Amino acid sequence: MAPRRTIKAHDELLPIHHYTVTDKDKRLYNEDLAPVPPAGRKWGSFAIFNVWTNDVQSLAGYTLAASLFITAGISGWYVFAAIILAGFIVMGLVGLSGRPSVRYGVPYAVMARTSMGVFGAKFPALLRGIVGMFWYGAQTYFASTAVALALHAIVGTGPTGTFLGMTVVDWISYILVAAFQVALFARGLDWIAKFLNFAGPAVYVVMVLLLIAIWVQAGGEMISGVGSLFEGGKTGMAAVLAFFGVTGTMVAYFAAVVVNFGDFARFTRTTRAMRRGNFLGLPVSLAFFTFLSLFTTAGAYIVYQDSTGEPLTNPADIVAQVGNPFLIVIAAITFLLATVGINLVANFIPPAYDLANLMPSKISFKVGGAITAVFGFIIGGLWVAAIGNMGLPAFVDTLGAILAPLYGILVVDYYVLRRGRLSVPDMFSGDPAGVYWYRNGWNRRALAAGGLAAIFSIAAVWVPALTALGGFAWLIGALLGGLFHYIAMRGRVVIERPEVAAGQDATQEESAPEIN
Repeated sequence: MAPRRTIKAHDELLPIHHYTVTDKDKRLYNEDLAPVPPAGRKWGSFAIFNVWTNDVQSLAGYTLAASLFITAGISGWYVFAAIILAGFIVMGLVGLSGRPSVRYGVPYAVMARTSMGVFGAKFPALLRGIVGMFWYGAQTYFASTAVALALHAIVGTGPTGTFLGMTVVDWISYILVAAFQVALFARGLDWIAKFLNFAGPAVYVVMVLLLIAIWVQAGGEMISGVGSLFEGGKTGMAAVLAFFGVTGTMVAYFAAVVVNFGDFARFTRTTRAMRRGNFLGLPVSLAFFTFLSLFTTAGAYIVYQDSTGEPLTNPADIVAQVGNPFLIVIAAITFLLATVGINLVANFIPPAYDLANLMPSKISFKVGGAITAVFGFIIGGLWVAAIGNMGLPAFVDTLGAILAPLYGILVVDYYVLRRGRLSVPDMFSGDPAGVYWYRNGWNRRALAAGGLAAIFSIAAVWVPALTALGGFAWLIGALLGGLFHYIAMRGRVVIERPEVAAGQDATQEESAPEIN
């Protein structure tokens, strides 16, 4: 038997033949789900940085951050620190969930087969797809508010009648954004990556200019306004819980991408490039964006609202107060690009993969994207009339609570139970002797562990007696999902087929990658 060797950070990729699938079960394989070999990977740290930058910069991201500043009940500076802490936590989380896909070149829908079974993985992938559709619809609505802002600046108010809470201009804007996103998706992943590389920096330029314009008008009141507007009234343990609740809610905001980060990591050239992009795009970019959000919201409250009423939390509404049609149109287009960009990457591409995983022989990546677009359109159209009434923080916490156990199961299964060793051929094999066959292709123990953990995490959001834990729903779900999975599967995991263990394929006898 060949001696085992440790896979270092610069040596995480496997020999080329490990990315070739010869036994292609049509129920499990298509070209979109197939492993990406090293030669097919074009993403570096800048591409990963822009994935996160656009996610942070979206209109929903700004609205959530501004809402937390207003509703958390603690000083704005503490909210700022809590959001930055969330950035570091998410960076660590995606480092763990992304590394297996860097090494093996497969998306989350395929990675889930190792813990859930080759057919059992269809359930969590479908669940992730449904959550992605909800987020896709919500982000499409927020992006449409930027288009509506520009249209109002050009043509005036327009008809005032509403349908499902939106005017004619609102609906026209919503349809335009939906069509624009589908057109971008049809261009392919490489073109979308280039689009993100432009949109991310452009949004920061506009946000900085907007803040400067507001700060000049606010003058010396700006700094004091930040302290008075977001001073909060909670003290002691209530303030501590609020601080970590903000952190938990921001982690939940990124929950969908945290689980599916392998969908993007599989295109990066090295783990080192992934980590660098994660650091620059999460704690660094999030700190800068949160700073801009904090002072823009406070400044707008002083300059445009005379420090009265409810502060504006949507940057499109703030820009509308400027009164300069040219600036309004430029800002609206920029916010549209940022929100559309991350919507495609975080809420369109993962569901497309997940839906393709349901029936690979019949549902391609593009067909899965079309299904996502249709359901997302319906959900976004209902945002004002129904879904948005729960409030954005509760919406974020609920979707995060649903997905959290999937993350815990993925990490514990890969790093703890399997020690980082997977078999790519078995991921696409319907052979009952396969490592991930379990019972008829389903690992009922893992599915039960995830379901039980989800009950607890969702209850933390909606059960009145557990209200204080709402911001921790994602963390609770992830920890319980991993714990329950470990208890259910300890001593029952088969890492490789007996013939491989006997040395017939010694090239697979490699130890787990170091977690550093």
